[in-house]
Amino acid sequence: MHRTASRVLPGVRDADPRPEAVVAPVRARRRLPGDPRFAEGLSTAGVQGLEAVARVSGRLLDYQPAASKKAILGARQLWQFLSDRAAGEEPVREVTVVFTDLVSFSEWSLRSGDDNTLALLRLVAAAVEQRFTAHGGRIVKRLGDGVMAVFPTPQQAFDALIAARLNLGDIEVAGYRPKLHTGVHTGHPRPIGSDYLGVDVTIAARLAEHAEADEMLMSQATLDQLDPAHTLADRKQGPRWSQLKGVPSGLGVYAVSPVTE
Repeated sequence: MHRTASRVLPGVRDADPRPEAVVAPVRARRRLPGDPRFAEGLSTAGVQGLEAVARVSGRLLDYQPAASKKAILGARQLWQFLSDRAAGEEPVREVTVVFTDLVSFSEWSLRSGDDNTLALLRLVAAAVEQRFTAHGGRIVKRLGDGVMAVFPTPQQAFDALIAARLNLGDIEVAGYRPKLHTGVHTGHPRPIGSDYLGVDVTIAARLAEHAEADEMLMSQATLDQLDPAHTLADRKQGPRWSQLKGVPSGLGVYAVSPVTE
């Protein structure tokens, strides 16, 4: 076997400098299931095991000839796809995207100093993220005083946000009581590594930007899947809501809260 490999590998190395040698592996990667850009750039963003291994090994492959590198990346692309399938995950599936940030945080932080700011952020992270994970959510990334998270269903996202809001009620640091701006939208964003990109992500982020203190703004796509018996929803109307920048026209937007006994 060693002698066979020693005969084959020089042939691969000799073929690598030729441009046509790179074409076949590139075409093969496009036909393989999975992300054809896996291990390149955005596809390895994140700290999960598969992305971290791909990121490190991708750097090591920088010194491989072009055709060899493409062939190895193709094998890893297939590995990624099969790993996702084994975990029961589809490459693109419906998720509910949630964005949050703290009301008037920047102004308070400038007045209160770094120590108070850090203390507050730790308390808020524990209060919010604990409830998110308890309801099946995953923190995609932390955004200073906010987070982006995804949930398998709209109801899980809604329940998690209500629970998180209750948790925040016990927190006060240097006179500041945290309240959230929240945006929620359900769709099929494109998974890139451990992150998500696409219009559906943009919609959730824009809704959070427009939410008032302690307000949960939600798209029609999310609202339609909530239990109506336990949900109050007021449609946002007027010029401000006729066309939100960066989102599709005619998007239904609602301020949503739970029914209280």
